[in-house]
Amino acid sequence: GTTIMDEATPLLPGKRIPGNARLYLAVFSAVLGNLNFGYSLVFPSSAIPQIQKDGNPQLYMDTHQISWFGSIFSLGAAAGGLVAMFLNDKVGRKMSIMMSALPSSVGYLVIVVAQSMWMLYTGRFLTGIAAGMSAASIPVYVSEISHPAVRGTLGSCPQITAVVGTLALYALGLVLPWRWLAVAGEVPVIVMIVLLCFLPESPRYLLNRGKRQQATEALKWLRGPDSDYVSEIGRIEESINAQVQTAGWDELMEPFYYKPILISIFMRFLQQMTGITPILVYLEPIFTMTQVSLEPKNDAALVGVVRLLSVMTSASLMDKAGRKALLYTSGFLMFISMLSMTMYTHTPIAQNTNTTLYPDGGYVDSPESALNPITFIPLISSMVIIFGYAMGWGPITWLLMSEILPLGARGIASGFCVVVSWLTAFVLTHVFMHVVVAYGLFVPYLVFCVVCVVNIIFTAVFIPETKGRSLEEIENYFRTGLDVPSL
Repeated sequence: GTTIMDEATPLLPGKRIPGNARLYLAVFSAVLGNLNFGYSLVFPSSAIPQIQKDGNPQLYMDTHQISWFGSIFSLGAAAGGLVAMFLNDKVGRKMSIMMSALPSSVGYLVIVVAQSMWMLYTGRFLTGIAAGMSAASIPVYVSEISHPAVRGTLGSCPQITAVVGTLALYALGLVLPWRWLAVAGEVPVIVMIVLLCFLPESPRYLLNRGKRQQATEALKWLRGPDSDYVSEIGRIEESINAQVQTAGWDELMEPFYYKPILISIFMRFLQQMTGITPILVYLEPIFTMTQVSLEPKNDAALVGVVRLLSVMTSASLMDKAGRKALLYTSGFLMFISMLSMTMYTHTPIAQNTNTTLYPDGGYVDSPESALNPITFIPLISSMVIIFGYAMGWGPITWLLMSEILPLGARGIASGFCVVVSWLTAFVLTHVFMHVVVAYGLFVPYLVFCVVCVVNIIFTAVFIPETKGRSLEEIENYFRTGLDVPSL
């Protein structure tokens, strides 16, 4: 295979990229914020069944309250995205990530001591703010400190750690009571804060602020003293000088700005419209409703493992297969599995379960049933949905966003993308349970099925291939309209 380097990379063939260990440490420390985000996102999946079984009348939830408990996190995340939009460019990428630890810690503390529904909502909202802040800052930080040759792989790290976070929650949900699950949520945040204290800010951000000396030191630390960091700083500086520092409205009207911004916003909207958030948030209740023969919490943990494997597959393919090929594969796999879920949940057996399981709109355990092979359809379909999503539409939308947004608009635009993404997630997660109770599970799945087709068309028409290109070359593509040559 071809070694993926941009033309300006002054490395001998076969030579390792210097300073890797430190670069990986920096990426690892930053993406702990995503681990926490993945964990917080699916917290209701394990917590809802446990809270209902506790029998505490103060905390018992009907459909309406389940919808709020599941979805208010996304509202918090939208707010966090807005906050990060300003923090990213004001205090820097690294500092924004560190500041996300505050709402996260407080939020989990409130959940641990919760005695009423409003405390649960508050805790979820605060952990949502933290998720939105880290989701807007971490991909930008990671893409700016990465070497072009490994940016695809490292760029999928935020997604991988988010998946590890959800898997950790599903796994811990098998053994820990829900309040202890909230205590465990504090751990990654504390580790992240400690590690980030010792790491440099993004060299691009420092140069943008006119701190050339610090930027050079930061890049030297990340690449290693033996690397050609001086010429790399030169290239980054040229790219920064070639563009308006903060884009005004006039600049935003130019294709160089509005094209990548619109592509990013639509990608984030379509990513959420695949229904991935409500499916992950309500995974255990969905398995209960579809009467899967295994225990719902075991199914959820199983799906978590599949999701982790698929994101790791995607990370290894990101710089080999290219972004678009993975987006096509991802869209197709999701389409097929959403279609099979639609057909399965439209059968009489699944329709009956909706009414029996929701007599008063509450969450009820499914009756013990004999092992029925047909009930593995929703389990396998859910695995394929999540496998497909995690191969392409999950990680690549984040990576592409951090690659194609022009520097002058990157902080604001990535914040805006996160807001669009989370408001869409909020509406879907909030409406999901109400629609299921009113019409049955097949209705949301049918909608998601159609969205997958739209995603495939969108990929074909609008998304550029960025594999193996430096950020400067990608910017040049939007400036000149000439296609990015593929490697």
